[in-house]
Amino acid sequence: MLDTNLAIAGVLLAIAVALAYFVFASFAFGAGYQPTPRAAVETMLRFAELGPQDRLFDLGAGTGAIVFRAARIYRARVVGVEVEPIRVLVLRLRRRLGPFSDRITILWGSLFRLDFREATVVTAFLWPGAMARLRPKLEAELSDGARVVSHCHEIVGWNSAAYDPETKVYLYRWPDARPSGGAAS
Repeated sequence: MLDTNLAIAGVLLAIAVALAYFVFASFAFGAGYQPTPRAAVETMLRFAELGPQDRLFDLGAGTGAIVFRAARIYRARVVGVEVEPIRVLVLRLRRRLGPFSDRITILWGSLFRLDFREATVVTAFLWPGAMARLRPKLEAELSDGARVVSHCHEIVGWNSAAYDPETKVYLYRWPDARPSGGAAS
C-alpha cells in the first residue's frame, strides 16, 4: 500500500511540475504564457484579411491557436515562432500529425532574430516592452502593404487602422501605421 501511495504521489508531483513548467517557464525566456482567446484569434485573422497568398509570422506561437487556424482555414503559409522548447515540441508534434503541415514552419528561437521581409502578416500577443523592442525592427523590415495584428497591446507610436474593443485586437497597415502616415483608429 505504501509503495502504491508513493507511486501515486510521484506521478502527481511529476504532473504538477510539468504543468508549472509549461505555464511559468516562458517567464525565464522573457515572456509569460497566456493563450490567445478564440474570439481574439478569429478577430485577428479576420482583420488580417488573410488568404493563401499570405505569409503569416505568429510571434510567440504558444501551442498554435493562430498557426494551425491560419493554415487550415485561410490556407496561408505560416511561420510560428516560439522561444520555449516544450511548446516548440508541442507545435512540431501538432504540425506533424495535422493537416496542411506543408504550409507550416515552426521556428525555435527569439523573434528579435527574425527577418520580417517575407511577412505579409505578423500576429502577436506580446507584452508592451516586447512590442516596443519589436517596433524598430518591423519598421526597418516590413514590406509595404504588410499587416500587423496585435492582441491586447498596441504598438506605441503607430496609428491603428482598426481596433476591436471587445477582443482588444489592433490592426496596423504598413507603412500607413507611421505617425505621419495618417490612418487613425
